[in-house]
Amino acid sequence: MSTSPSPQRAEPRARTRNPVGGHVPVAGGLAKVGLAYAREMGGETVQVFVANPRGWATPPGSPEQDEEFRAGCAREGVPAYVHAPYLINFGSHTEATVDRSVESLRHSLRRGREIGALGVVVHTGSATGGRPRAEALAQVGERMRPLLDELTRDDDPWLLLEPTAGQGASLCARAEDLGPYFDALDRHPRLGICLDTCHAFAAGHDMAAPGGMKALLDEVVEVAGEGRLRLIHANDSQDVTGAHKDRHANIGAGHIGAEPFRELFVHPATEGVPLVIETPGGKEGHAADVARLKELRGR
Repeated sequence: MSTSPSPQRAEPRARTRNPVGGHVPVAGGLAKVGLAYAREMGGETVQVFVANPRGWATPPGSPEQDEEFRAGCAREGVPAYVHAPYLINFGSHTEATVDRSVESLRHSLRRGREIGALGVVVHTGSATGGRPRAEALAQVGERMRPLLDELTRDDDPWLLLEPTAGQGASLCARAEDLGPYFDALDRHPRLGICLDTCHAFAAGHDMAAPGGMKALLDEVVEVAGEGRLRLIHANDSQDVTGAHKDRHANIGAGHIGAEPFRELFVHPATEGVPLVIETPGGKEGHAADVARLKELRGR
């Protein structure tokens, strides 16, 4: 690791066990729009896109907005995260898609460092074209591992794998799937997890059942190791467990319910881990969900 000075960035707040915030819009400026939106919904942490989430473009960003965003997050103690584009799939059978995935994720990691983000979230993808799962995972290791090896600076973000809801030939949906995925990447020291509660529920982890949230978090730690869980996407689910449908609901308004989130807040594996909502309802709905999670955290 480099020991050269790095720009200041925010770490999770010491005054709260789990900072709670949300994914914020940034069209019009990371700091001007994104941080203002976060303040208005009471956010203590933020997640942003640094490129079109449904495209391959790799825009350079604005140095002025980057600096203002980074300084604002550091000043207010708001840890920031980047969500990489949805098109990225290192398990694809199409060479062009994999090549573009490499460049898109490299761009998100670079931009993450430039804005002071602690982590970059990427979906774990699927094995397309009917190819064997083992073959797709081998390709993940071959093409993603070099990007992890490029994370040599003190201010580089972690790469956070987000398991999916289990649609199609998903490479990683249930907690047990994290083991082979981590092994394909040699359990790199800058590799972490972003756990989406809706995805996990859709994949078959019934957190609404008594002790279900604890069982899920216990398994994540057992499979991936301590300290790997770095971010949580806190979303309720519009569908029943095991439905393999990625349809988010507001906290307490879906099939997971509010009580499992209270259980999440007291689990040892979530100590200091920020929660980001990706729920419906616009600013008003987001503010209500942030407030609800803070209430559950406080109890």
